[in-house]
Amino acid sequence: MKKLIFLTIGLITPFLFSSCNEDGNSTSGTGTLKLSITDAPIETDGITAVNIGVKEVQYHMEGEKWQTFEGFEPDTFNILELTGGESELLGQFELGAGTYTQLRFILATPEGKESSTIDNPGCYLEFEDGSTQPLFVPSGAQTGYKATGNFTVPVNGQVAVTADFDARKSVVKAGNSGKYILKPTIRLVVDNQAGSISGNVANIPEGSGIMIYAYEDETYTEEEAAAPEEESVRFPNAITSWEVDEEGNYTLAFLAPGVYDLVVVETIDGEFNQILKVVEDVQIESLEETTLDVEL
Repeated sequence: MKKLIFLTIGLITPFLFSSCNEDGNSTSGTGTLKLSITDAPIETDGITAVNIGVKEVQYHMEGEKWQTFEGFEPDTFNILELTGGESELLGQFELGAGTYTQLRFILATPEGKESSTIDNPGCYLEFEDGSTQPLFVPSGAQTGYKATGNFTVPVNGQVAVTADFDARKSVVKAGNSGKYILKPTIRLVVDNQAGSISGNVANIPEGSGIMIYAYEDETYTEEEAAAPEEESVRFPNAITSWEVDEEGNYTLAFLAPGVYDLVVVETIDGEFNQILKVVEDVQIESLEETTLDVEL
């Protein structure tokens, strides 16, 4: 099992679409937003589920007030089940046509203090031994967590958007208290612009694990691999990541079109050991799966 690396969640700017009018605000008519949720894998030390309780989802247009999606049904999602390109539908919502600038997720929070019994876990972790731990969510029930970036709802049409909760960078173990905290930043992905990378890693050293981190072109630096500070993580600016399976396979899903660099990392007993390889200039196209095998 991988050791859980605790982190804060990083957002990237989602894909931009032309608006229905010059100022990007709502035009006459309506369209449909199809909203889903996905996740990147987490390096765990026995964590089998990261359950996120979503109470409501809000949307925002420039110059307008926050509004709540009508018809959204509160639910809890184990985001560890939604990796490798898997996603789960949150709902389909009729909205005024136009360009939207942000979404906001209002999360269920545990009731009770750190030292007391938690009456309603809301968001919580499950472990291999069957135990659970609450995930405390600072401001999650009041102000929620924003996913920023633009998407356009077309008149009499539909746009599909996926919200990527990166559990690897979201679950933080606080100081000496041992309390788990959820600090999500959420990456919005417009589905008809997204591509992916998949392939096989060959010649993996015996006894080693392999992690692959995807970076936007020329954003990776050596400092990314430095030992993290408390409540932080190595490779904090990676867009997404994947733990290579026993057969050497990997998938990096929901990537915006563009150029990426892949950082291939060796782990020993779940701990970072060394960077084995950096594969530069991987081109991603909309709605295409790029096959890239890596030989170590």
